[in-house]
Amino acid sequence: MVNSSSVEGVRREDSEGDWSADSWSDYGSRDKPGTALGRTVPDGNVLFPDIFHTNHLLFYDRFSAYQDYILADCKASEVKQFIAEYLEKVLEPSGWQAIWRTNVFEVLVGVVDVNFPALKAVVQLSEPFLCESQDSSFTLECMQELLELKEHQILLQELWVVYDESGEFDQTALAIEHVRFFYQYIWRTWDEEEEDEFDYFVRCVEPRLRLHYDILEQRVPSGLVVDYQNLLSQCEELYEKFLNVRNSISSNDSDSEAGNVSMVEGLKLYDKVEHIKQRLKLIETPLLRYVFGYQKYGSLQAKGPRSTGAKVIHVVPWTMTANLLQLLARDKLCPESSEALEVQFHRDPLAAVNACYEGERVIICPGHYFVDGMFSIADSIELEGYGLPDDVVIEKQGKGDNFFDCTGANIKISNLKLVQHDAVEGILNVHHGKTTLENCVLQCETTGITVRTSAELLMKNSDLYGAKGAGVEIYPGSTCTLLHNGIHHCKEGILVKNFLDEDYEAPRITMINNMIHNNEGYGVVLVRPVMPSEMKDAPAQGMKGCTQPAQVGDETACGEGSRQEQPGCVTDELELYKRAEGSAQTENNSEIANVLGATSAKKRRIHRKRLSELGFTEADDNLMSQEMFVSVEGNQFKWNGKGSFGIFFF
Repeated sequence: MVNSSSVEGVRREDSEGDWSADSWSDYGSRDKPGTALGRTVPDGNVLFPDIFHTNHLLFYDRFSAYQDYILADCKASEVKQFIAEYLEKVLEPSGWQAIWRTNVFEVLVGVVDVNFPALKAVVQLSEPFLCESQDSSFTLECMQELLELKEHQILLQELWVVYDESGEFDQTALAIEHVRFFYQYIWRTWDEEEEDEFDYFVRCVEPRLRLHYDILEQRVPSGLVVDYQNLLSQCEELYEKFLNVRNSISSNDSDSEAGNVSMVEGLKLYDKVEHIKQRLKLIETPLLRYVFGYQKYGSLQAKGPRSTGAKVIHVVPWTMTANLLQLLARDKLCPESSEALEVQFHRDPLAAVNACYEGERVIICPGHYFVDGMFSIADSIELEGYGLPDDVVIEKQGKGDNFFDCTGANIKISNLKLVQHDAVEGILNVHHGKTTLENCVLQCETTGITVRTSAELLMKNSDLYGAKGAGVEIYPGSTCTLLHNGIHHCKEGILVKNFLDEDYEAPRITMINNMIHNNEGYGVVLVRPVMPSEMKDAPAQGMKGCTQPAQVGDETACGEGSRQEQPGCVTDELELYKRAEGSAQTENNSEIANVLGATSAKKRRIHRKRLSELGFTEADDNLMSQEMFVSVEGNQFKWNGKGSFGIFFF
């Protein structure tokens, strides 16, 4: 047992109230709503009694238990002591039954005492003897012998408490569940040797707990989950080897030749362990986790053409009828040349895309397809729905992965409806190459389409809605052509990123005959940093490092088009902002094109100034052709919450 005086020594004075007898008697009480536990029937052929159902706990339940009752502000070296003290407060020391579970057997036992410092229960076999195992070798005599070898002491996390309707053992079952979860998903064997000056809960428990629930809720890319699990296994294996080497050094003469060899081996193992631990921490940190994932999946490798030189048409039928097969053969499967045509059939669209090589085509027949995974397209392929978009629906299951990641030189997606729910990543990311999206419907709940630097998007005759971020997000150095599309009911319609203080090319944008309406914010938003000269010259606009939108009215804009390509002389940008603010009735396509062009012109002046400071009097054409190519014609902007066009400074 842990001495109560030592407990007071390690706990902070301001936490004494949390450890009062009253607070502990309330915790897990059946009298409070939500604290009564359910029951579940154990799997297997043996008629074990029902056990408490405790693995359903929510994130907040576990978070609160570890932070408020179990670990508080303990250090890593104090974890076991704090857990033992917690168990002394809530665990019934005897009089309850449990199922002892291992990888090879399950057996019913009765608990007669608890060794709190060791986190073990003293048990004996229950009568009648109930045991289930993978083979018949675990007899009553065998189990008795095994318990004697263990001195009848079993780790608490290996016990599942038998259900009792009285509620007397609710707290016991809940406490053991918290201990079991902690050592299964939170604790690492190397934690105790980590830097011990920081709050263990904040440093390790909270991020690992959040990661666990993000994985359960499918908010982490599946590939990243596999990487994390593999890294964890590697680190545990290497750390065990490191401990063995370290122990061998301490038991031998460190000045001997064998000791020196072990020292070198130990240092190498230590470096490997530290490297993997840093990678694990990257994934455990929510913000870095997504940066880490993006870097990994943003550089997909193309397969190239098939080694045989043949090209295959991949067909995905929801159900294949003779009539549908006849129509496919007539419309899509007739070869354009005399070459033999190979057709492969697949059960789902993801399998078909994964089977593609350069230059091949996937035809998806009418149906509603549910996909659990990410479309990673690195080759130039065509993905085509056979029918209208509403007839060929691909719906994403899971919240962590991107839906479509495109890096191929020339990808075409047409006649599809893509549906994504409650996701973390956007519905389509164009990282490299050109992606054409034609006659598609995109129903999304995060960012819609992202066009990364150096990538190109051609989107036409398509409909995008529902994004909690921007419908289309355009990065510097990209090319984006939007023709005859609807973009509506998003947080923002189109977001253009232009970093004047970075050495990125301005994006090239063409917008013709689009309907951008019913977005919560602006129809089109330009995001860029505030320049020092603007901070000085335009105090009236309140630009002091904070975001400050410059907007125009919200009337329907369907005026005459304006096309600007590499403007040589544009009115100063700030004057355009003032004029736009003062003439809310004159918003049209020309205003948007002019302001975007003015931003591009400012970037040109900045580049010219930088080159001049470096002594270049004649600028290279590639360096000086940095203007934002803008063609904005015939677009309509209706009922956007903050207006048709805005500028945000940061």
